[in-house]
Amino acid sequence: MKILGIDPGTRITGYGLIEQRGNRLIHIDNGALFTKTEQSLAVRLQTIYEGLCRIIREHSPDVVAVEEIFVAQNARSALKLGHARGAALLAGVNHGIEVFEYSALQVKSAVVGYGKASKGQVQQMVKVLLNLPEIAQEDASDALAVAVCHAHSHHQNNLLRNGTGQFR
Repeated sequence: MKILGIDPGTRITGYGLIEQRGNRLIHIDNGALFTKTEQSLAVRLQTIYEGLCRIIREHSPDVVAVEEIFVAQNARSALKLGHARGAALLAGVNHGIEVFEYSALQVKSAVVGYGKASKGQVQQMVKVLLNLPEIAQEDASDALAVAVCHAHSHHQNNLLRNGTGQFR
């Protein structure tokens, strides 16, 4: 199963692709989509959406996993982050790919085993789990962590789902 993990943001959206083969996790690609802060929000969202669509076309992931909104410093920041998440969700759905969402707590628990792990601990574990030569760029590392979280969680998700695609 090929998983595209996304860490959405209006300035930087991280992405990470892994493949799960049995119990093995294999790194495929990671990076970040950068937008220009002087551009309008609409143009920045277009950049994010088109960049993610390009990555989806290039790599044909089986699923997309997106980090949920964390508690933002203010409502305006949360709203902007919500727009970036919307672009990420739409990119997956418009390509007919099932999209899953995970909270930061779920991601940290799946990757480090502790929901309040530091960003550095998560980055180090992603490096180890994926046998990376170095720690990936911060947003890309976060996206890889989301993908790893899905790899560790998807069996549980399948057990919890009923025929409608909704959790019981």
